Amino acid sequence: MADNKRMTQTAIVRELAETTGVNNRVAKHFMDSLAQLAVRETKRNGIFVMPGIGRLVRAERKARTGRNPATGEEIKIPAKRVVKFRVAKSVKDAIVPPKKAAAK
Repeated sequence: MADNKRMTQTAIVRELAETTGVNNRVAKHFMDSLAQLAVRETKRNGIFVMPGIGRLVRAERKARTGRNPATGEEIKIPAKRVVKFRVAKSVKDAIVPPKKAAAK
């Protein structure tokens, strides 16, 4: 089986530093600032767009009825706010190419 290791934060910082020509400290500061900006703007406006990547969106979930998987009894799940990430179409198509329409 292939070795499926994900990139760590340190690896991402190093990659950013190498490709942009800055040192690791500046790249780390950039990542931290971007994360703080994303949280602040999503809290304030309900949406934060990362051009070319996607967007963070705050959404409201309605209250609903669910089931306890252990006992099967019905439970009430309260309404709540959640954060969703919506991937940009260009990124989605680059990672998972769309299927071609069948020729008739």
